[in-house]
Amino acid sequence: MMWLAVTCAVAGAFFLAFGAQRQGSAVQANTGGLALGGNGFLRLLRNPRWVLGLLLLTAGMALNVVALTLGTLTVIQPIGAIALVITTIVNAKDQNIRLNRATVVTISLCVTGSALFVLLAVNVVRENTHVTVAEELTVVLLLAVVVGLLGTCMVLFKHRLKAFFYILGAGALFGFVAVLTRIISKQLFDPNGLFLLNVQWYSIIAIAAAGGLGSWFVQSAYASGPPDLVIAGLTVIDPIVGIAIGITILGELRPDVPAVIAIGMAGAALLAIVGVVALSRHHPDVVKQRDASRKDHKKGSKKTAKR
Repeated sequence: MMWLAVTCAVAGAFFLAFGAQRQGSAVQANTGGLALGGNGFLRLLRNPRWVLGLLLLTAGMALNVVALTLGTLTVIQPIGAIALVITTIVNAKDQNIRLNRATVVTISLCVTGSALFVLLAVNVVRENTHVTVAEELTVVLLLAVVVGLLGTCMVLFKHRLKAFFYILGAGALFGFVAVLTRIISKQLFDPNGLFLLNVQWYSIIAIAAAGGLGSWFVQSAYASGPPDLVIAGLTVIDPIVGIAIGITILGELRPDVPAVIAIGMAGAALLAIVGVVALSRHHPDVVKQRDASRKDHKKGSKKTAKR
């Protein structure tokens, strides 16, 4: 059963990678690097490239749900790091971009950190832990706090937010989506045979809100950053958030975890996060946009000086 879950997760990563690249290029062409507004989103709904990306992403998410139902959160979530490599290669060919050394190094940090985290965590996490009502409610309330913080930042700093904020927010939100998907799937297939009657209404609302807002954040990130940067953030932040919740709230961590393993997990997570931050600064697309912005600023300064 675990191997079937892993197979679904790998297949899902491929669908997510190609879907992200298709949507990312469509959003960039539609917005020209500007913030995504309501009218822009409506135009995207009529864009065949964006719709194809949506279908691929939907297939990828469906496969990931199956994988989460059959496997464990700790093993399944980080497999998405495969999507980062695929998206980077596909986007580079599609946009005729030559990947610089810094990009290759930062992507390697992301994938290596995620892989090390999984290898360490998989040996110290308990499978099939029962989720209590109190634990489930704690996850939902914590999600409400995160949504509140993200919403406040959007209201106060709307015109100053960069792609990294949206990537960070989307990764955190989809981390909660993965946890709630795992909880709900466990409730649906509970041996008591009650199926939907086991599912709490607030978990349904929470997963819908997190999924909807997370999707908006992803589209906003596409508008101001390359798709492989978006995927990098999601494939690193998403599993780290999900596994952190599983360990701290759902009690998936065994009580006899050696200090060396705990320190190693923290170091691996930090390595992956550093990779995402570095990628957000050194990716060829980001460097190109930054150089163009500096040139425009210099031209503006010269015109002002002449006047």
